[in-house]
Amino acid sequence: MLKIKRALISVSDKKGIVEFAKELQKANVEIISTGGTYSLLTSNNIPVKQISEITGFPEILDGRVKTLHPAVHAGLLAVLDNPSHCRQLEQHNIQPIDLVVVNLYPFEETIAKPNVPLEEAIENIDIGGPTMLRSAAKNYRFTAVIVNHNRYESVLKELKDHDGCISEVTCFELAKEVFQHTAHYDTTISEYLLRTSDHTSLPETFSFSLKKYADLRYGENPHQSAALYGKYEETFKKLHGKELSFNNIIDANAAVALVSEFETPTVVIVKHTNPCGVGSADSLTEAYRKAFATDTKAPFGGIIAVNRPFDLKAAEAMNEIFTEIILAPLFEPGVLDFLMKKKDRRIVQILKTESRGFDIRSISGGVLVQSKDLTQISSEQLKVVTKRRPTADEMEAMMFNWRVAKHVKSNAIVYGLKDRTLGVGAGQMSRVDSSKIAVWKSKESNLSLQGSVVASDAFFPFADGLLEAVNAGATAVIQPGGSIRDNEVIQVADENNIAMVFTGIRHFKH
Repeated sequence: MLKIKRALISVSDKKGIVEFAKELQKANVEIISTGGTYSLLTSNNIPVKQISEITGFPEILDGRVKTLHPAVHAGLLAVLDNPSHCRQLEQHNIQPIDLVVVNLYPFEETIAKPNVPLEEAIENIDIGGPTMLRSAAKNYRFTAVIVNHNRYESVLKELKDHDGCISEVTCFELAKEVFQHTAHYDTTISEYLLRTSDHTSLPETFSFSLKKYADLRYGENPHQSAALYGKYEETFKKLHGKELSFNNIIDANAAVALVSEFETPTVVIVKHTNPCGVGSADSLTEAYRKAFATDTKAPFGGIIAVNRPFDLKAAEAMNEIFTEIILAPLFEPGVLDFLMKKKDRRIVQILKTESRGFDIRSISGGVLVQSKDLTQISSEQLKVVTKRRPTADEMEAMMFNWRVAKHVKSNAIVYGLKDRTLGVGAGQMSRVDSSKIAVWKSKESNLSLQGSVVASDAFFPFADGLLEAVNAGATAVIQPGGSIRDNEVIQVADENNIAMVFTGIRHFKH
């Protein structure tokens, strides 16, 4: 058992620290402190020694240097059952420090503020705090360390129950918590600095640290365990319904990513991360009708996301079928009360969308990391490669469905008009098969593809994929280009009076 006789307290988050220090005082623990913590404790009539009394050196450089001193770190790191260490402490008139209570400058909170200057973020990188934490945690057998204010109560109870002592088991648990905390702190700094640099260059060492947000009932399947990590509460807020499942979260993320591509009122319906319908209109109600018409079967049990405040008329229209989740940036008065009549439906508010960062995928032996596919293209950047130029309506339709194709699993083929999808073919091994599925789906919904456009996420390797579009009734095609048989494909387009444009950009989605 470790007897606590001397404590060093230096906290940025001062929640509960006055009450904790008062209890230490009652237990006759000598308290050392720094800066603002010292002022707070003394103003509450708690006897405290300034750190400068221990080091014999004042705090300097605006507080950047105050605890970085041998009198502090020797007191934290001395192995007290080592006679040599004890002799050296005595020789240099250094006393052991049995308890360290430290939490760090609020770097994470600082960078969460909008448009925070880099200089302000840098000033909130703690140096002395992590150093003390690591020293104490390394020497856990002889120095207890607290980094989490939620530990105050249990530590005080143990001190009272064991005559001012803390067990080695507790000290070890506290030390583990410290190293988890400092690892997260350092990784947060690294990630922030990485975000301020060029994303095209990935670092030699890639690390990330995320706190657990919630345990999930299970993963993709009931036999898989799962948890959600990160700051989910900053992007989505569940307003009603059962807890979101692993698959719900993935689908919701996919739906919001797609609907965020559009500026006009738009509704996206997603099933298993693929859009089964997308529509735009002056109202969400009409946009929903267009999206639902693409595929009148798949939306049952699907995910609906909109990019406008959800109104009652739209809610009444969408209420005609069962949907797992409805996501919107806002809900107009009365809408939530109406939607919450169905207990099994989840209602989620979109707080913000991610506009930067990385895609990370686990593989055997590591992870794959890539920058997010955030590239957008304007109609002015398109290259017309056929004899016939697209009409204004065809150009608008191609731009609409190109945005959709970006979010469809490869091979992706999307037929549509300038304000809606008409058929979606996703995730097939052959581009021709994806086209056939998109045509079949449109027929299932009694939609005509005559006069439609088709968007392909990658080039047509052969002319057969284009012929499938021609036979379906498409009049214009948008695709990246880049096949060794581009000339053959262009020739077939010209022979069938098809307008075709190249984007020069591919949107594979695996």
